This record gives sequence, structure tokens and C-alpha cells, in this order.
Amino acid sequence: MTPTRNLGFVAALATLLAAAPLSAIFQRWTWLIEAAIVVAVVAGAAALSRLARAPLWGQVLAMLAGLLLGLTWVFPGGTELLAFLPTPGTFAHFGELLGASVQDMRTYGVEVPDVDSLLFLTVLGVGGVAIVVDVLTVGLRRPALAGLPMLAIYSVPVAVYVDSVPATPFVVGACGYLWLLVTDNVDRVRRFGRRFTGEGRDVDVWEASPLAAAGRRLAVVGVALAVALPLAVPGMTGGLMDAVGSGPGNGTGRPGQGGSPGRIDLFAALSGQLNQSEVADLVKVTTTEPAPFYLRFGVADELRPDGFRVRVPSGRPANRNLPDPTERAGRGVEQQRYRATVEVKNLDMPLLPVYAEPVKTADLSGSWLYDPNLQILFSNRDNSRGKRYSFDYVRSTFSSAALRAAPSLSADDPVLRQQTVAPVVREVDKLVDQLVKGKQNDYDKVRAIYDYFSVENGFTYSLSTKGGTSGDDITDFLATKVGFCQQYAAAMAWLVRRAGIPARVAFGFTNGSNSSGGTYVLTNRNLHAWTEVFFGGIGWVPFDATPAASVQGSIRSAWAPDTDSPEEAAPSAGSTAAPGGVDASAGPDGPDRADKETDAGLAVDGGGPARQAPVWPWWTAGALALLALLAAPALLRRALRRRRRAWAHRPAATVLDAAPGTPGGTREVLVGVDADAARADAHAAWDELLDTLVDFRVPVDRTETPRATADRLVRDRLTEDASAAGAARLLGRAEERARYARDPLTGEPLHPALRTVRGALAARADRRTRLLAAMLPPSVLLRWRRAISDASTRLVAAGGQVRQRMVRWSPRRLLAGRLAR
Repeated sequence: MTPTRNLGFVAALATLLAAAPLSAIFQRWTWLIEAAIVVAVVAGAAALSRLARAPLWGQVLAMLAGLLLGLTWVFPGGTELLAFLPTPGTFAHFGELLGASVQDMRTYGVEVPDVDSLLFLTVLGVGGVAIVVDVLTVGLRRPALAGLPMLAIYSVPVAVYVDSVPATPFVVGACGYLWLLVTDNVDRVRRFGRRFTGEGRDVDVWEASPLAAAGRRLAVVGVALAVALPLAVPGMTGGLMDAVGSGPGNGTGRPGQGGSPGRIDLFAALSGQLNQSEVADLVKVTTTEPAPFYLRFGVADELRPDGFRVRVPSGRPANRNLPDPTERAGRGVEQQRYRATVEVKNLDMPLLPVYAEPVKTADLSGSWLYDPNLQILFSNRDNSRGKRYSFDYVRSTFSSAALRAAPSLSADDPVLRQQTVAPVVREVDKLVDQLVKGKQNDYDKVRAIYDYFSVENGFTYSLSTKGGTSGDDITDFLATKVGFCQQYAAAMAWLVRRAGIPARVAFGFTNGSNSSGGTYVLTNRNLHAWTEVFFGGIGWVPFDATPAASVQGSIRSAWAPDTDSPEEAAPSAGSTAAPGGVDASAGPDGPDRADKETDAGLAVDGGGPARQAPVWPWWTAGALALLALLAAPALLRRALRRRRRAWAHRPAATVLDAAPGTPGGTREVLVGVDADAARADAHAAWDELLDTLVDFRVPVDRTETPRATADRLVRDRLTEDASAAGAARLLGRAEERARYARDPLTGEPLHPALRTVRGALAARADRRTRLLAAMLPPSVLLRWRRAISDASTRLVAAGGQVRQRMVRWSPRRLLAGRLAR
């Protein structure tokens, strides 16, 4: 039973190694610690059940019980007995975690923070895989099939990772799987009794058995294909969690950390740092509108303490008739119909950029849907990359008088109930009360909040934020007054909601600076976020509170002018105001402000700060490390050869005595031979010869005598070189005398003999053998292999002794010993 239990623990460890790819999903390693605890409990339950000689179904029940106890201890619900015994309340708690995980999977994107629901789902999955792997490996003795549930773990990051699939964690998981196969094979071979080569001949020390060599080659090829194929298949580089409803790109509310070019994280956070990536063309749009507003693709309207999240949209096919916004037109609201054509280049997400209020689409399949509430185009099966489509849309402009006349929503209005939900923060409520005090209508309240985000009130734009001490992101931002577009948009929407007016955050593109005949090329630097406010009888109206001079391609409207340049809000004689009340002079092409930075847009790359650090030092360091690793065997072989050469140069003679001088003045010196030094020199020369034979692929038989080995070497390889043959026989004779004779051989040039034999073998070897002997000496690799094997054997033996002692340990013996006292 001991080998079986050992195989069970190896299966548990292999499962944890197979879960290594999950590290690409989570920010921290909490999932691994919790999974290790649960898997250890499962493995312990399996070992105890086998110790009790339970049948397979009993082992499965024991592992399921262990999984339940482990989950109860790691994820307590507060109603457990003795901290790990589940109760009905525990199962209800687990159900709540599973239900919350469904929503959190839509809310969060990689890398995910330590959310209890997602951690519970991950640990539950790893524990379930551990049970299946144990049953297949130990119960059914089919360890090869255990690769299927292990592969299922790897499919998770393949499905949800928004960047290229990491290869290193998969290699770790593959090593765990190979370890499981090797352990099972070793167990089977031990039962068989001895090694079998399959050719009926002895295997040299440097040569692996044909069966083992073929297995290693297949394993290497399999791992290489498994790593290369997911990276080569285009579908493997995207993630399914980047679907509609995906929340923060990294779960922290800090945009731009995690993700890849062309993939956008829809999360208006209130803290973090806006990282600027390299410029990449994302969208090309051509419109008939002279001065269009922002091209939008997403909306976040679920407010949590750390920012706005994206809800799951719902809608109808976009290739059918869409709602007509002209029905809401009233006095003070102007509406014009335009047509636009969009060509998506490097934008890869399940959302399509469109101008607000589209009324008709063309060149879109039925998989694209339109949500009239969010005013977005989305798909559950397709993505935007490479799409080219056209649509008609209605552009609405509003007068300040019309917005002031808009009636407030009734208390039972669904938009009011849903879009005014906001966490209660005392500082925010106090500020809102001060701003809206004395305002009689919704527009004046919104304008008071909008005007608050100005330079006069201390707000500045910055690519990096300042940390606060309050513990609330919104409070910290309002205190430091330093942030970027997402924070301005989210903060204004939060304050508007606390004023009792529906508000949300929209995502899209500014117009950019490249315009030719109504065609705009939008890059990642044009990505932007702004606020949308709902007015009764009118609908959603955009407000952009981010400083206009800091946003590339920013525009302002008559109902929401530039708070830092109020004199430019109203058109005057000679002004460049565009039709519809849109001020086209705002933005980088307008008045520059020396105290503001240029907005890089929503970060779509997980790169570093605005100025990326050069990567060549890392590549250089990696190349040097790789070269050092490859040169290690050759350097070690050279050092060993130099050390043996130093031994050969030691004096083998010592002064025994000095006789008295003769009458002529001479003095006699008696010299003796140091037998131990001579033997050491002979052994060092012989060991060097054997390593040389291994390096040049000459068979070595450790059971032969030195003379027999030398004669075989001369007969097989050195028949045509008399000097090399004599040198080989000299080395053999020296080793033989050192082993068996009373007096070793002394005074012979062993080192020159070694050099002669090595030169003769190198002359007869092919180029590949000489290259390997110099760069990757097989003798060094063989020595490493033996050292690893010996260490593994000692470790297994020590573990076996510990297990045997634990099995033999009995509380009855201790009790009997105490009673005897």
C-alpha cells in the first residue's frame, strides 16, 4: 500500500502544478495557498481511506468529504461547528458564493483581485480536479487519462486571458503531469523487478535505453507542441471574459494594467494611474456630420465603492429597425440625421463603436445586438476586429433652456431607481448639498457639479494620481483633486447620482487630430470617458468634466462649456464654434495650457508609465543568463580537468633522510616515493580518461579491469595510432598498479599520455561529437543525472521511513507505556 499512497500524494502535487496557469488570472497567490490546503486535505482523506482498505467508491466518498471539510475551513460562513464541520448555513453560504461568482466573472477581468466568490470557484475546481486525477491515477491505474482534467485547468486562462497565453505556467503544469507518469512507470517497473532495454544487450553509462530515450523525445515534443500551438492559434490569444459585462481590466480600478493593444477594460475607476502605451490605430470612421461628438462603444452604470462597473446588456438584433429618437424631439432640442462608416482595425472586443442614437445599421450580421437603454452594439459570439459597417444616427443638441425646463423624474421611474444608486459617503453628500443648494431644476444642479471640476477649484489633470488616507477612492480624489479622464467622469456621475439625478459613465473615442474629408483615424490616445446625465422627456445628455486642454480631440458643447475657458462657450462674431452648439476649438488644437498634460486616453496596453523603459537591457541580461547556463557544463568540465592536471604535477617523491657529508664535502640525500600521492595521481588520470571516453561516446564498462579497458580502447579506436595506444596502455597500467600493487607506478608522464589519447579520440570523432564534448560534455551531464537520481532516491527513502514510522505509530503503545510507569 505504500507505493499506492506515494502515487496518490504525487497525483495531488501534480494537480497543484497543473494549476500553475491560473497564476495568469489572479493578482496574488492567495488562490494557490487555499487550493494547496484543500488539495492536501483531499489527499490525506484518500490516503486514510486506502489505509483502511476501502473500495474505490469509499475512497471517492472520503475525498469528497475531505473537499467539503477543506472548503468549510477555508471559506467559513460563520455557522460551522468546531470551525470546520459544515452546517446547513454553510451550504447556503457556498450557494451565495457560487451565485456571486457568475456576476463577478462578468465584472472582473484579468488580473483578478482576491474576491471570495472567484477564489471559492477556483479552489472548488482545483479540488474537484484533484479527486478526478486521484481516481484515474490510483484507483483505475490510468495516469495518462489524468492529463484531461489537468488540461481543463489550463483551458481556463486560455479562455479568459486577454493577452497571449503565458507559456511558462503551462510548462510547470506539464512537468507535473510528466512527473505523475514517471512515478507510475517507476512503480510498475519496480513491480516487474529490473530494467528492460528491449534489445537484449547492455546499455552503456552514457546511453539511455531505447524505450526511455523514445519516451523522453515524445515528452519533449509533446510539451513543445502543447506550448506552441496555443500561442500560434489566433483564437487562443484572446479571452472569453472580455465579453459584454466584463468589468475592470485588472480588478483594482486601475486602468491600463493588464490587457493588450486593441483590448479595452470598461471600468471607470477613481484611483490608479493612466499608463500611456505606444500609439496604435484602432478605428477609422467617416461621417457626414461636420463636427461629430464622441464615438462611443460602452457604458458603465453600476456604481460600487471603487467605481463604476458594466452591467450585462440585453437587446435585439441590430440589423433590424432601431428606436427612433426623433419622437422625443421638443422645443430647444435640435436633431439631425447623419451617416457614418466605421472600419475597425486593432480593436478586439465584443462591442462596436457607434455614435449615440443609431437608427439603422448595414453590413452587420444577426449576431450583433442593440441595447436601447445603454445605446450600445454588442455581441455574445463575435468581436469587433476587422469589422466594417455603416449606420445612420441622429445627433441631438440641446439648449440650456430646454434642459432647465426638463421635468424631474417621478420616484417610481425605473431609470431613477436604477441610475441613482450610489454608496453613502458622508464627505460626498456634504459636498453635493453645498453645490446644489438653492438650485431649482436638474440642469442647474448638474451644471453646479460640472462647474466644480475646474482649475479655479484646484482640479488638475495628471497621468498619475495622488494617494489618500480616507480609505474611499472618491473621497481621496475629491481631496487631492488630481486625476485623469476616468476619475473625472466617474466622480461627476457619482455626485450627480447623490443629487438624485440619473447618471452613468460612457466610454469611447474623442475625434482625434487626423481629419480629412470627414474621415478620422482614432488611436489609443483618443480613448476617453465622460459622464452622461438623464433628463426627463429628453434622455441621456453628455457632460465631459475632464479638462479640455488635456484631452486630445476633446470638444465641448453649449450646455456643457469648458469650465476653464467660459468665455469661449458662447459663439461670437468670428468664432469657430461648430453647428449645434459644439465648440470645436477646445482640445489640443485650441488654447494650450502650460499646467496640463496631454491625455493619452484609456490605456489599452499593460505597459509601464508614459515613457516606457527600454527593453534591450532585459533582453541582454536574459541572453547573458542563457549563455551562462549553456556554458556551465563546459566550464565545469574544464575546471575538473585543470584540477586533475594539478594533481598530476604534485611531487611524488619526498626526502627521507640526509646522510652526513663525505670528506669531499658532498652530502647524500635519501629520496623516497610517496605511495599515496602516486596512487592519487593514477586515479585522477584514470578518472579523466573515463570522462574523456564518455565525452567522445566510447563505451565504458565499469566491471572491466583497467588493463582490459585500455586493451579494448586500443583495439577498437587506437589501432592506427601507436603513440596513443601506448599512452592508453600506460594509463591502464598505472591505474592497475595503483589499485592492486603494493608499490604504484611512479615517474611516468601520465598527463602527456592523457593529452595524446584525447587528441587521437578527437581526430577520429565526427564534428557533432567534438562540439558536444566541448560545449555540453556528456560526462558532466551524466554526473548531474546521477546526483539528481541519488538525491531523489535519498528523498524517497527518507519519506518512506517517515511514512512507515507514522503507520507503525499507535496511541495504544504510548498509553501502555504510561500505564506501565
